[in-house]
Amino acid sequence: MHLNPYGEDAVNLAADLANRRPTSADELAERCAAAGLALEGPVTSHDVDRALVALDAWEAVVDATDGAERVALVNRMLAAATSHPRLTAHSCDGWHLHYRDDQQPFGAVLFALISVGTALHLTGRGMHRLHRCAVAECTTIFADTSRTGRRRYCSPRCANRAAVRRHRARGARRACSSADGVSSACSVGRAARRVRAVVVGS
Repeated sequence: MHLNPYGEDAVNLAADLANRRPTSADELAERCAAAGLALEGPVTSHDVDRALVALDAWEAVVDATDGAERVALVNRMLAAATSHPRLTAHSCDGWHLHYRDDQQPFGAVLFALISVGTALHLTGRGMHRLHRCAVAECTTIFADTSRTGRRRYCSPRCANRAAVRRHRARGARRACSSADGVSSACSVGRAARRVRAVVVGS
């Protein structure tokens, strides 16, 4: 996998792995290969353990409450996982940059990829562009790669669910307003009838 200028592939892979944590070396290898990551050697259970550590650190970045905290957490990941940049042409796929030492186990490679990709994504697109879904009961993480940077939901399904809830809430508010208006009108009518009764009685 070559890091694109905004780290999109790396953060999308991180989100996929974080939302459904790999439970075996074979699963981790299959999902990373499907995402376009070159596997230079066997993937082991130790690589799974290292990947889970990376995902724990990455989820902390996602859940950071402000930009300063997010930057500090990304820098911590970079310090733990990366080395000086170097050119390489492994796998015969052209010259590109690596931000790690050569001959690293796969778990370390993945940690470095996620760290650098996240840094590129946030600096290139904006510090706010990692989220959990805005639907309260959905905890799915996504990287916002939209043109406007205003994506709030992990999927069209959750976006539609939120739209339906807003529509129902507006309907309920209108119903309450109508009921309050009817109640007020009834109160005025009763008061008027009492005044007429007093006048007639007098």
